[in-house]
Amino acid sequence: MKKITFLLLGLILSSQFKMTAQEERDRVITTAVPFLLVAADARAGGMGDQGVATSADVFSQQWNPAKYAFASSEHAIGVSYTPYLSDIVSDIFLGNISYYHRINDRSAVASSLRYFSLGSIERRASFEQAPLVVNPNELTFDVSYSLRLSDNISMAVAGRYLHSDLGLQDEEDLGAANSFGVDVAAYYQSNQMVFSNFNGVWKAGANISNIGPKMKYEDAGQENFIPTNFKVGTGFDFIFDIENRLGAYIEFNKLLVPTPRDFNDDGEIDAEDDAEYNDIGAIEGIFTSWGDAPGGFGEELREVTWALGAEYMYREAFAFRAGYFSESLTKGSRRFASFGAGFKYEQVNIDISYLFSTSPVPSPLEGTLRFGLTFNFGDQFPVY
Repeated sequence: MKKITFLLLGLILSSQFKMTAQEERDRVITTAVPFLLVAADARAGGMGDQGVATSADVFSQQWNPAKYAFASSEHAIGVSYTPYLSDIVSDIFLGNISYYHRINDRSAVASSLRYFSLGSIERRASFEQAPLVVNPNELTFDVSYSLRLSDNISMAVAGRYLHSDLGLQDEEDLGAANSFGVDVAAYYQSNQMVFSNFNGVWKAGANISNIGPKMKYEDAGQENFIPTNFKVGTGFDFIFDIENRLGAYIEFNKLLVPTPRDFNDDGEIDAEDDAEYNDIGAIEGIFTSWGDAPGGFGEELREVTWALGAEYMYREAFAFRAGYFSESLTKGSRRFASFGAGFKYEQVNIDISYLFSTSPVPSPLEGTLRFGLTFNFGDQFPVY
């Protein structure tokens, strides 16, 4: 009798878990311009899509613009290219151009342009009709200013213009949606500490990005949240000698966007619930996102992604990187391992990275090789 009771209890709990898991899948948070959450550069891509607490480089604008105040070169310009769905098509990609300038030893300015091409799409109402070719695309342009408040701490603000043109739907031009976002970031880098077998430097960073109004494609259409995101991370650089250095980093991310839910408790998320969800304001959504998951604190935790990464540098000329990114299987299921390498010759850096999906849901970046090229100019500043 006890065995039957435990078996029935197990079946009930299993059924309840499956139902809860399905409900959570129905509550996956979606936003406009989601490409902003994809690593646009090969260095960060090689460390599990993280960069809030790593050392500064030209592509820091996406991760933490406060790092520019600690950049090693006076000027730098970088370009990167990431194929998307490369196993299926060849014309979908994410491109990035970034530039920064160290004004002096305490401040810096930077700008970047990210462009996401969704390729060419043929639309026709019938087989006899000549196809209409559309080229949906999205882009952002931003500028930032960073300032060192002390020898170890810097802060930055960034402004971002968002543009999304998804072309046609049901033979009607959706038009382009536009918005803007603001970032507020901070970065900490300790003084070099001496241990018995190595020296070390602690690093930490935080960034609230894309704070701004929602986007709407049609005058009568629904508004879409932009991917307001909070990221925080820390790391430690092991400096073994003048030629060998190893950095280890960890980062956490949470979308500051409300969780979709069944407002009227009718057992499903329908149009009525969507209407109430759309009435939530952008700023209100940032605050409510910390505690609005219907599954309580456990579901809130499952909305947090985490990443681990490491970077080994030899003579500041060769770099080897590895990382892992994890997201809950019920909240998007992005899970992957990544590897990368870098090479520096005089003032030029070349970076590549590769991604292996570890999720049951295929990744659009599976088997993708990302490329990055950086040109450094001007005076040099101390790294530590």
